[in-house]
Amino acid sequence: MNTDYKLVIEKTWNEFNGKQKIENIEDISANVSTNRVFRINLVNESPIIAKLSQFGEHEFFLEDHEIINSLANNLRFPHDHFIARSLNKENKIFCKRYKDHISNVWIVFYNPIRIKEKPPKIFTEAQIIKSGEQLAYFHKSCSSILNELPVSIKTMETDIIDLKRELHTKPKYKEANFIVKEIEKQCNTFLENCEKIGLHQMEKIPVFVDWNIGNFSVDKKFRFFSRWDYDWFRMSTRVMDFYFWSRVVRAEGDQDTFSYTINPMLEDRFIIFLKAYHKIFPLEKNEIKFIKESYRFFLLHYVVHLGDYFFRDTHAGRLKKETFASYFSSIDEFDTDKIINTLF
Repeated sequence: MNTDYKLVIEKTWNEFNGKQKIENIEDISANVSTNRVFRINLVNESPIIAKLSQFGEHEFFLEDHEIINSLANNLRFPHDHFIARSLNKENKIFCKRYKDHISNVWIVFYNPIRIKEKPPKIFTEAQIIKSGEQLAYFHKSCSSILNELPVSIKTMETDIIDLKRELHTKPKYKEANFIVKEIEKQCNTFLENCEKIGLHQMEKIPVFVDWNIGNFSVDKKFRFFSRWDYDWFRMSTRVMDFYFWSRVVRAEGDQDTFSYTINPMLEDRFIIFLKAYHKIFPLEKNEIKFIKESYRFFLLHYVVHLGDYFFRDTHAGRLKKETFASYFSSIDEFDTDKIINTLF
């Protein structure tokens, strides 16, 4: 039996505020991930957004949303209204786990966020430069309030160590000896390069990872206006945001049938983006070297490790096959020295 999400929302909302009656509930999910998003239309009140997830762990879901909510409340102008605020009860974020004989989901409520212009499918060079500047300003804002945010216990290294452990304990890996060897090889390469490049010394800031044009809006001057969809939020090095931005600014633009090839990071358009970013919030050479490893991590963690749980079935299997067929082998095509020589 499938989870009755609307029933879960009704019961959880009544626990939050039974005095405000629900008129109806609309499913507004993007239908790419297994996460679900609904608009709760209240009687004589403004609507509320509900997000439900069975992806990952409840403790990490709660941790992420506590940090996101603190970020939304502490960011200063011009980003003070950039992030949606969660609903609180008794001075704590209301993030509940709903479990019965059918369902095991976690739910959080948001105030709707204002939206302005949707970015275009294909960016002009001027828009690429503006986007690089805007991401740099946003990252600087996040960096400036790190002491005001809750601590995160999740790291890139622990995520990869968890994946390595599961290779020898989870039944789904037992029949796939070749795949296990390849995953283990990629995990070891990542951990070794983290040590060589110095990931431990890099500042960890809030990153949203999944920057596609359906997740944020801009104003008429192409300045960041609002950001939503926090599925892959984490505290990590800022370069974790760069791969998806390379996909946004690539020559072919946003695609309905998406893939995760390394090609967007090989384009000159990505270098234009990085040059604009670097002028505002200068990158260190070791951070540029780590861009390659952030892509490897993305494939290992979000596609291989958690892809079956996060993506709908139509996407999960295809993306994993493509990862083993070509994505892993393409990583060495990315020349970090070219970028270093361009920026320094």
